[in-house]
Amino acid sequence: MKIACLGGGPGGLYFAILAKKSNPSWDITVFERNRPDNTFGWGVVFSDKTMGGFKEADPPTHTEITRAFRHWDDIDVFFKGRKITSGGHGFCGISRMKLLQIFHRRALELGVKLVFETEITDPDCYRSKYDLVIGSDGVSSVTRRKYDCIFKPNIQVRKNRFIWLGTRKKLDAFTFDFRETKWGWFTLHAYRFDEDWSTFIVETPEQNWVNAGIDGMEVEESVAFCEQLFAERLEGNALISNAKHLRGSSVWLKFNRVLCEKWHHENIVLIGDAAHTAHFGIGSGTKLAMEDAMALERVLSQHESDVHEALERYQQEREIEALKLQSAARNRMEWFEQVERYVHLEPEQFAYSLLTGSQRIGHENLKLRDAHYVADVEKWFSERSGVDHPVPPMFTPFRVRGLTLKNRVLCSPMATYMAVDGVPNDFHLVHLGGRAMGGAAMIVTEMTCVSPQGRITPACPGMWNDDQERAWKRIVDFVHANTTAKIALQLGHSGRKGSTNRGWEGIDLPLDSGNWPLVSASAIPYIPGVSQIPREATREDLEEIKAQHVAAVQRGSRAGFDWLELHCAHGYFLSSFISPLTNKRSDEYGGSLENCCRYPLEVFKAMREVWPSQKPMSVRISATDWVPGGNTPEDAALIARLFCAAGADVVDCSSGQVSRDEKPVYGRMFQVPLSDRIRNEVGVATIAVGNIFEGDHVNTIIAAGRADLCAIARPHLADPAWTLREAAKQNFSEIWWPEPYLSGKSQLERNLARAALLAAQV
Repeated sequence: MKIACLGGGPGGLYFAILAKKSNPSWDITVFERNRPDNTFGWGVVFSDKTMGGFKEADPPTHTEITRAFRHWDDIDVFFKGRKITSGGHGFCGISRMKLLQIFHRRALELGVKLVFETEITDPDCYRSKYDLVIGSDGVSSVTRRKYDCIFKPNIQVRKNRFIWLGTRKKLDAFTFDFRETKWGWFTLHAYRFDEDWSTFIVETPEQNWVNAGIDGMEVEESVAFCEQLFAERLEGNALISNAKHLRGSSVWLKFNRVLCEKWHHENIVLIGDAAHTAHFGIGSGTKLAMEDAMALERVLSQHESDVHEALERYQQEREIEALKLQSAARNRMEWFEQVERYVHLEPEQFAYSLLTGSQRIGHENLKLRDAHYVADVEKWFSERSGVDHPVPPMFTPFRVRGLTLKNRVLCSPMATYMAVDGVPNDFHLVHLGGRAMGGAAMIVTEMTCVSPQGRITPACPGMWNDDQERAWKRIVDFVHANTTAKIALQLGHSGRKGSTNRGWEGIDLPLDSGNWPLVSASAIPYIPGVSQIPREATREDLEEIKAQHVAAVQRGSRAGFDWLELHCAHGYFLSSFISPLTNKRSDEYGGSLENCCRYPLEVFKAMREVWPSQKPMSVRISATDWVPGGNTPEDAALIARLFCAAGADVVDCSSGQVSRDEKPVYGRMFQVPLSDRIRNEVGVATIAVGNIFEGDHVNTIIAAGRADLCAIARPHLADPAWTLREAAKQNFSEIWWPEPYLSGKSQLERNLARAALLAAQV
């Protein structure tokens, strides 16, 4: 096989080395625009785990890299005059120049041809001469641009400006420093990559950059500005720029986030930054490129006779990992872009939020890295929660108005569709009562409808008559008499999503018979051509439905519920007013976002007036519609502010289900960033939801200040005692168990301890 690598960065060179090593007969040439002694950037970072993969792939290059790298375990975070250190991270830094030189020597040793000072202007010049052309030409890839219509890159130019510098200051740890100036906050990312040099990256939002006048500075002035700003870290050492090809403010770059839909076309394939990028905040761009090279070499060696099949397998294998890492990098990148959202946090929580910002590293992982650091975090968080000794964050109490929840776990409202004529029955008693005994701090009813016409299905529970009120009181009394949990009533009206089948019989599909008329903000069906068309709510409808909510609240109060939540999410009646996708009204309840929120706020205020003042009230919102033209997380912050002003104590941050055109980005804890934004930008307590399924997730979310409570849904369906089991897994024995079940507690704790011991011995 005859192969051309267009671009002599780490990805292209490493592929050439691995491919030539495995297939000595292959003719491989690497073309590079620069001289062999000319590169940009300073140091490259790899984790210990990544280095292990390199050792297996090619021991000689691994040996040379380890001889040249600088290893460290600690991360130092400097914030508001404090230094907080977390250890055990296991990273190494190496000069980018040294890394390329190692690759040059190894490639030549194996017989790879290296051609320098060759500008790549058109990949088609190589396609007819080579069996395979590898576009390893970086974020500004000429190869990718030539076939944009095939590769379909999604390129986002991000918000922050950054400058990549070097210094002879010998840092002892990966260093983050956050400096407040009269123009805004500036962030330092710095690490040592050999015996004499450290990388020094300064980053700030573009508005701060403009406010400071850096957009009008020459390179030398920019460098001097950074030297003065971070003089305490530099201790008299100078900063140096090696971007001699740039002039003036152009030395300050913006990060381009790239992800291609397709990574190959005929005999061209993309690797590294040409196909995808990862923000330097997670330090994985070079890692991704080299791991791309490893995967591409492997599939080509296995499928040499069918290059197209090999390239298909390469993308299938690497796309998943690239998406995972890019998602983590995006989370970390957005954390730095919005750093001023977090500067109100105390240093302990600020540093913890930074360390876990990618959502790939959590509480348990940090504990494995540095148990002492995590113990300090738990001690600090417990003290601020009113606990006089360290406990896992998820088991600290939460206080709001006159209510105290014993921990931070809620059993999320989950539709069971088991009521008869709106009356909850023995199923609900067992379902909710069992989970109340399972350790959660509070159980939340499924959306309980305020009228027969406000039901989603004929089997939804309601709160519009005496039979329903008595049935709910029976359940509330059981929870209060037999557990230490609280119980919340979630009220709502289905709107245009009503008169449908139960979820397992055809979710969102209309009933075959017995339908009732629907009402919504506007006459827009949920599923065009399938769902009923609702009528636009009249003024009389609005007054009637508001009165129904108020009456339901009064019944809930008499039934003894501890907490009240108003459902304003997921496209139901009140949600249909809030989203521009479903509200096309021309009266005072349509138009601007403030106007769209007006009616839901009127309902909320009327409910708050009759709900006991000592009891909390929350609102569930869709914090993004996941549809272009719909509400965004930025809109959600305004929505949250409006409900806070109306008396909401807590915002329950869900998302979507407003439109069938939605395209959510799923993953672990995928909705937590929505809660994070509202909590830290608006300054209100929040509930996080969405694929939170481990105690580690809850501990991390709560300790980082991304939410105050976590609502766990599906895991509670599989295990009513989810919270008790998570406590035992964490050796937290102080949690309340029902007395008749205490023998089960001790056995569970012994069994889990034994399993952990056996796992440690393997």
